Amino acid sequence: MWKTVLILIFTIIVVPITTFYLDEPLTALQKTVLSQLVALYLALAIGCFVVSTLSKNYSQVDKLWSIAPIFYAWIVAWHAQFEPRITLMAVLVSIWAIRLTYNFSRRGGYHLKFWEGDEDYRWAVLRAKPEFQGAMRWTLFNLFFISLYQMGLILLFTLPILKAMNGAPLGLIDLLLSAGFIGFVLMETIADQQQWNYQNEKHRQLNAGKQLTGKYATGFVHDGLWGLMRHPNYAAEQAIWLVFYLFSVVSTGLWLNWSIAGCLLLLVLFKGSSDFSEEISASKYPEYSAYQKRVGRFFPKLF
Repeated sequence: MWKTVLILIFTIIVVPITTFYLDEPLTALQKTVLSQLVALYLALAIGCFVVSTLSKNYSQVDKLWSIAPIFYAWIVAWHAQFEPRITLMAVLVSIWAIRLTYNFSRRGGYHLKFWEGDEDYRWAVLRAKPEFQGAMRWTLFNLFFISLYQMGLILLFTLPILKAMNGAPLGLIDLLLSAGFIGFVLMETIADQQQWNYQNEKHRQLNAGKQLTGKYATGFVHDGLWGLMRHPNYAAEQAIWLVFYLFSVVSTGLWLNWSIAGCLLLLVLFKGSSDFSEEISASKYPEYSAYQKRVGRFFPKLF
């Protein structure tokens, strides 16, 4: 696990720097905006580290995952004087953010005491692993991966909006990309709702002292979109930010530019995150291994 963590930390440093220096230089305005975004990122990351360390709740970054991009996007839009493409991108980010924030909120992620709220079950599992035993090891992991890495990734996958400043005029392709973006948000919404319905009914039956039968006997959602992909919500989330990157391609005419770093690193993160989630699921549910063989991870199996 530590090897994976070190690789992720290494990539979030090397990939953005490499792509940045291989691309066209930033304009003076873009440099100014980027410095403000980085300052905000550092403040949020350090805040998450301090709050999580004091509260022992390590889902502080999760609370900001859908909120921070709103601030990043609209800061860029304000500096760009609300040029059409940038404003459109900021609106799309806001739509995504409102939907995801609602989903996180109904699962108990937020609390009036902001440092409290439901913690992702995977952090407790990870803390129990031998390689994370010892206060210093977990503190370093919390600082460099949970706080700095994840908050940095949130900034990076939002940065295509900065690259898109002062680009080509808004056109038909932008509208098609917007439709794709909304479509993937809808897909993520449906997947989350299907999981929500399944888990609520499963726990209702368990709390009533009933024996789980039918599709609830497996213990995990495996129908609807989940019958086509094992992680349809993850697949949609990755697709959303790949589409978001394409706005910068349309704006600049460059298929590869430095703002691609965020969506690429997001793919790496979701691969590792889904590996860990499936390791836990396979240990809890006897039928999960067969489900893995039958259903694709992020894409439907054609054969």
